[in-house]
Amino acid sequence: MTQTATRLRGENLSLGYGKKIVAHDLTVAIPEGHFTAIIGPNGCGKSTLLRTLSRLMTPLHGNVFLDGEIIQRFASKEVARQIGLLAQNATTPGDISVQELVARGRYPHQPLFTRWRKEDEEAVTRAMHATGITDLARQSVDTLSGGQRQRAWIAMVLAQETSIMLLDEPTTWLDISHQIDLLELLSDLNRTKGYTLAAVLHDLNQACRYATHIIALRDGKIVAEGAPKAIVTPDLIERIYGMRCVIIDDPVAGTPLVVPLGKRAV
Repeated sequence: MTQTATRLRGENLSLGYGKKIVAHDLTVAIPEGHFTAIIGPNGCGKSTLLRTLSRLMTPLHGNVFLDGEIIQRFASKEVARQIGLLAQNATTPGDISVQELVARGRYPHQPLFTRWRKEDEEAVTRAMHATGITDLARQSVDTLSGGQRQRAWIAMVLAQETSIMLLDEPTTWLDISHQIDLLELLSDLNRTKGYTLAAVLHDLNQACRYATHIIALRDGKIVAEGAPKAIVTPDLIERIYGMRCVIIDDPVAGTPLVVPLGKRAV
């Protein structure tokens, strides 16, 4: 595999919760300037890997490196200026408005004792516009539907304006129209502004259409990685999911389109 530049990588990682180990001796790099989709069956370590790369979790063994330095050596605020994270099932901090939630994305960029600045206001406005929640600005987050709440959290990450964004199942709760809107937005941020993105996605065809790089996991190990057209084959899908399929060209994007045939016979 051709070596690709990376600012964020993990080496020899063992990941888990207490005695439950979900990955052992895992080495992974998020390629710079790519939109990476992390795919794999439930319980294979996708979310745990993303949380570890963001420093939300500490690996049981091994290290995560940001710009060549062990990530634990950075102050939390410095990490937050470099890496934005949309965690799974994020909890709203009290009864706050949508605008207040999105504004929390600006915290890493605000110097101590500095008032709210024009650039903070502009970043929040752009993020809410991009996610289609401007008209919800004054509404309490607690009153939102699941899809609206998800878009508010995504707007908070966008307002953070980090060059690396990690998103754990960002399309959860969103209807198909908002799923496509979000993936188009992420793809545009990658293509036109050079953002490095990594997202856990369950929809294989969305991963193939919008991602430029795929990391396929199974049982805490990388089964394959590379461009969608290079690695997505019927054999790979069966190895990962135990599902037979055919692969055809997406008639719109020309990317791999996975057509399920059903589970393999036991």
